[in-house]
Amino acid sequence: MSDALPSLRVERRTTTLRELALEKMRTAILDAHFHPGERLVERALCEELGVSRTVVREVLRHLETEGLVDSIPNQGPIVAILDLDTAAEIYEIRALLEGEAAMACARHAEESTFEELAACIDRIQHAFDTQDHQAVRAFTTAFYERMFTGGKKAVAWDIVQSLTARINRLRALTIASDDRGRQAVQEMRRMLAAIRARKPMEAREAAIAHVERVAEIARHLLCEGQEKASWRRAG
Repeated sequence: MSDALPSLRVERRTTTLRELALEKMRTAILDAHFHPGERLVERALCEELGVSRTVVREVLRHLETEGLVDSIPNQGPIVAILDLDTAAEIYEIRALLEGEAAMACARHAEESTFEELAACIDRIQHAFDTQDHQAVRAFTTAFYERMFTGGKKAVAWDIVQSLTARINRLRALTIASDDRGRQAVQEMRRMLAAIRARKPMEAREAAIAHVERVAEIARHLLCEGQEKASWRRAG
C-alpha cells in the first residue's frame, strides 16, 4: 500500500472546559454549595459556570456515574441524596479493602513509603488546623493511594477510585464534625505506626477501626439530617 496511513497520534491539550466545569461542580457538591435533593437547572448552571448547555449536560451525566447526581423522571437532575444504606455499604467496602491494604503495606512496603505516608498525615493535620476541608480530602486520598500502592494492591485501589466521589461526599460530611480532625489524625498515626513496625494484623485492625469510627459519625449525622428534614416537612 503506497499511501501512508493517517497519524493515530492523539493531540495532548491543556485541561478542557468540560474538565474544569466538572471539577467546579464536583467541588460545589462536596462543599454543600448545592444541597442533597436540590434541583440542578441547566440554564442556571450555564450562567454560573459560564459554559454551554452541552458542556453542562456532559458534566451532569458524568457526575451521575460518580453517584453525586441523580436523574429523576419528570423532574430532571438533582444532587444525590445521601442515605443510610448506601453510606453503610460504602464504609463496609472501605473497611474490607483498606484493612487488607494496610496489612499488605506492613508486609511489602519499602522504607520510603513510610516517610511518604507520614508526610501525608502531617499535611492532613495542617489542613484540619487551617480548616481547609478540600485539602483534607485531597491529602487523605493521597495517603490511601500511597498505602494501597505500597502494599502492591493496585487492583483494589482501582476499585476504591471508582467510589472516590461518594467517599469524598461522606468525607465532606464527617470532617466538619466536632473534633474529627484530632481523632482522624490520631487514628491514621496508629495505622502508620503498625505499618512501620511491620505488624500486619495490627495495621489491619487499626485501619478497620478508623473506618468503623467514621462510619458511626456519618450514621449519626445522616440520621440527624433526616430528622431535621422531617421536621421541616411537618412544619
